[in-house]
Amino acid sequence: MLLIKIDARARQPRRVCHTEQVTTNTLSPMANIMSTVLKTITATQYLARERKADFKSEYFQGEVFAMAGGSPSHSLIGANVVRATGNQLDGKTCRVFNSDLRIKVQASGLYTYPDASIVCGELQFDDEQQDTVTNPTVIVEVLSDSTEKYDRGRKSAHYRTIDSVQVILLIAQDARHVECYTRQAEDAWLLREHLSLEDAVNLDGIGISLSMSEIYRGVEFKPDE
Repeated sequence: MLLIKIDARARQPRRVCHTEQVTTNTLSPMANIMSTVLKTITATQYLARERKADFKSEYFQGEVFAMAGGSPSHSLIGANVVRATGNQLDGKTCRVFNSDLRIKVQASGLYTYPDASIVCGELQFDDEQQDTVTNPTVIVEVLSDSTEKYDRGRKSAHYRTIDSVQVILLIAQDARHVECYTRQAEDAWLLREHLSLEDAVNLDGIGISLSMSEIYRGVEFKPDE
């Protein structure tokens, strides 16, 4: 067990530009050439587009981040967490949500979709549409090769600025490895790492625990994993 103190200030995530194609002036010698130009959008414009889109995207400081689909293991782990926590939260004031729930980080303006989240108490929303929550208690991210660095670093830094967040779970999909960060006093976070299927991952902020065997139920690893 390791007690670490982490700077709670969010850092800017990897830049992924939202672009539009525009035709140059028809009087120009380059009239028939299409050019790609950077066009930032407001959060209001992002939400309007996102609510009509067929796929999910993150938003940060005027730029849109397209979210790729996950592997079968990624999806299964997320489903396992939702099922296991949902069973334990039955009758409690906390509710678990899957990756369809959009979260806004008020301090930095990031809009994102964790793989799972738990909200205790009354849901607080970003606007009157009531489809973007601002007060998660637990955040769960299943790590993948393409997003692990971002999820561990800048994205987790954003999550730590949310006052309501008590626990952040980072779950590997290619190995039995769960990192549980629990908020402590004075902006410190307690890290517990779990590597055995016999371990229990305690979510101290909400008084429940998940067994590693529940998290990885049905997940097939390569022989060397």
